[in-house]
Amino acid sequence: MKRLLLFLTATTLLAATVVPAEAAPADAPERSTLQRDADAIRSTGVTGVLVRETSGRQSRTVVSGVGELNGRLPRADGHFRIGSTNKLLVGTVVLQLVAEHRMRLEDSVERWLPGLVQGNGYDGRRISIRQLLQHTAGIYDGNFPSIENARQYYERRFTIHTEDEIVRAGLSHPPEFEPGKGWSYSNTGYDLVGLVIKAVTGRPWYGEVDRRIVRPLGLRDTYFPGTDPRIARPYAHGYTRFTPTEYTDTTDLIDADASGGYISTLKDLDTIVRAVFDGRLLRPAQLRRLKRTVQTDGSPDPFWRNARYGLGVFSRDLSCGGTVWIPSGDQIGYRTRTGVTADGRHSVVVSMSSQLNDSLAAGIAQENATTRLIDNALCRSA
Repeated sequence: MKRLLLFLTATTLLAATVVPAEAAPADAPERSTLQRDADAIRSTGVTGVLVRETSGRQSRTVVSGVGELNGRLPRADGHFRIGSTNKLLVGTVVLQLVAEHRMRLEDSVERWLPGLVQGNGYDGRRISIRQLLQHTAGIYDGNFPSIENARQYYERRFTIHTEDEIVRAGLSHPPEFEPGKGWSYSNTGYDLVGLVIKAVTGRPWYGEVDRRIVRPLGLRDTYFPGTDPRIARPYAHGYTRFTPTEYTDTTDLIDADASGGYISTLKDLDTIVRAVFDGRLLRPAQLRRLKRTVQTDGSPDPFWRNARYGLGVFSRDLSCGGTVWIPSGDQIGYRTRTGVTADGRHSVVVSMSSQLNDSLAAGIAQENATTRLIDNALCRSA
């Protein structure tokens, strides 16, 4: 694939449409507000935006921008990479196993992966599964596979990394802090959880996600791609802006592990996040465990300051009061944000087919516009 050195023009960014909802139509003012907020995300430089808002049994969907830089509109039923939203799936599987008395959140890593997390400052006997899920284990993440520019994308996009390989790379560096003494987001820690799930069940973590979440919910458009770099049609092309105004098509990628690998759609992902919180997937005791959060204060990531973290999910306060739960994820070319109320009745899912990595200011503008959309949508339905 040739590198795309394309500049966004007014014609490619001004295209927007409203897609009819599956349920009863929303009133015009609310639909207009949702569209306006989606357009505001697009105006930060994002190529395509898909949004689904659900309140009770009513859903509305809007799209903005383009699905490809030649001007094609994005489809509301398009597939996209959900990135670290995947962590909610992994956390849900672990909590189901806990409910079945097959493991405990306070089990040590050493119990399930004997000898793997030892030396170089690590002691698997002192690290619990809860700490891995909550990013408080101190597992170093700086060796996690990354792509920082277009050249690296073309060099690395088809490279296969096993979870065991990723874990060993992380453990080759001393820990960030002693277990339970800090908070630091760690994809590598979730790959350890993936290995634990296999040790407990005898099956890969994604096999358990399919068996426990995807199939029971009847989802037809959510799947684990494994080593297939393609996305099932239909889909919006994913673009990454590594340098200002220069968009690289980064749609194709092999990057699927327990930290973030699934592909889904607006409707399917909305079903998943609501099912976690409305009791279809987790018993009340397990849901309480998921919602037991820690502060992310001290995190260097400006996107998540003043947030809290449960088991695979962020939370923060809504401007109108109450708490929003935010399973979220970034994977090159795509950014996904969801917001759901504690009872699962109200939700909003946002898929953006661009990552603006050319500057911190651009990334923050994209994040702030998305936060406003989620806040406005959930406060309208409160």
